[in-house]
Amino acid sequence: MSFARKESEFLSEIGLSSRNLGCYVDGTWKANGPVVTSVNPANNQAIAEVVEGSVEDYEEGMRACSEAAKIWMQVPSPKRGEIVRQIGDALRTKLQELGRLVSLEMGKILPEGIGEVQEIIDMCDFCVGLSRQLNGSVIPSERPNHAMLEMWNPLGIVGVITAFNFPCAVLGWNACIALVCGNCVVWKGAPTTPLITIAMTRLVAGVLEKNNLPPAIFTSFCGGADIGQAIAKDTRISLVSFTGSSKVGLMLQQTVNQRFGKCLLELSGNNAIIIMDDADIQLAVHSVLFAAVGTAGQRCTTCRRLLLHESIYQRVLDQLLDVYKQVKIGNPLEKGNLLGPLHTSESRKNFERGIEIIKSQGGKILIGGSVIESEGNFVQPTIVEISPNADVVKEELFAPVLYVMKFQTLQEAIEINNSVPQGLSSSIFTRKPEIIFKWIGPLGSDCGIVNVNIPTNGAEIGGAFGGEKATGGGREAGSDSWKQYMRRSTCTINYGNELPLAQGINFG
Repeated sequence: MSFARKESEFLSEIGLSSRNLGCYVDGTWKANGPVVTSVNPANNQAIAEVVEGSVEDYEEGMRACSEAAKIWMQVPSPKRGEIVRQIGDALRTKLQELGRLVSLEMGKILPEGIGEVQEIIDMCDFCVGLSRQLNGSVIPSERPNHAMLEMWNPLGIVGVITAFNFPCAVLGWNACIALVCGNCVVWKGAPTTPLITIAMTRLVAGVLEKNNLPPAIFTSFCGGADIGQAIAKDTRISLVSFTGSSKVGLMLQQTVNQRFGKCLLELSGNNAIIIMDDADIQLAVHSVLFAAVGTAGQRCTTCRRLLLHESIYQRVLDQLLDVYKQVKIGNPLEKGNLLGPLHTSESRKNFERGIEIIKSQGGKILIGGSVIESEGNFVQPTIVEISPNADVVKEELFAPVLYVMKFQTLQEAIEINNSVPQGLSSSIFTRKPEIIFKWIGPLGSDCGIVNVNIPTNGAEIGGAFGGEKATGGGREAGSDSWKQYMRRSTCTINYGNELPLAQGINFG
């Protein structure tokens, strides 16, 4: 079936049609749930239909996945790395098309859409090397003729529940590592980006088929809360990685904990940039623009609070207002636009409600503050002057709204940075080493990402990504995040003929 609009015709090049089955179950596309329509947020027009999965589809997929796990975990990890390498190569061949789909269905500008897919390619490259470095320790034993070592083994099945704002990159952070660690992956994509879920799955499935591997190694579902709840309750899934709001993440964590499963949570952010009086102001202003306006303020690492030293407050603010006036807003697929739409019409309503709350709590709108009358979900990038003690500042408004506030001392700025429930990302702009090292030290930022002279967003995959407090405490992507996707066994081996006990105990 052909697409209704010309802008969607390229989707046939990545295996999509005007009506799609939304579950990949044991090598077969099927679905027995409700039919939903994927909508372009730039004009609220239909892109294509998707049949979502049912709980019965989920159960069939999990049975096959459980059997596939017995095979996949026995494949040597460098061989698993070779499969992930091939996934990366397959992504390279469809980089432009997949990036365009991300832009079309999610609403972020095209360079960001392509960048999101590139991030998965980078993760594939990283994990190829990782597949030869899943090392355990050899530990000195206090007992003669004994050896002590660590073994890392697969968990079995990893569930991945992703959000609309990074509809495929977050899958890459999790799935690439999970696969090289020997786990099967069960993915539930965001309900409002089902076409990305299907297109990504088709690509991975093609690699598994080409290598004559069980297709259920990678199982995916388009669906709603019923599929998410099934994943949370399923004892066959050892680890559930969830990206979303702190409210939903807490409920999911409680469900998973009740069955003694593991959770990896990437939840809300409320990120601050601090600009000291010695900062490179031009560099800082450019960084704030990207951090606050990029992805229409819908990144978990979006800068939502800007803390300015009182001596440079007006100077920075004037420059920031100037660059905000130059931001081009429009169709995210058109070159030159920096601000696309919010993802849904409900997001636009939330923006309007948020602005009213801000005003009621003493916030002064310096620029923006209104929706843009159009068929899409466009809003104005907004800067608000407000007290750091206002209740609304403690919450995450998922839109391009930036709160600006003054401070006098570094200590005051750090206290404001740390005063919110969330603890994802933070950044300071300064040239002074003594400030930098206090900021990154034990009395500095309490976030999982602590930057200097760069934005709060745009993290590289080589470092562990995640945050503290209400952000959930999970870590994905680089560094030693892989350890969350495996189980550690401490093994003590007696290769002698006697039985000396630890701590010098003599037992008979």
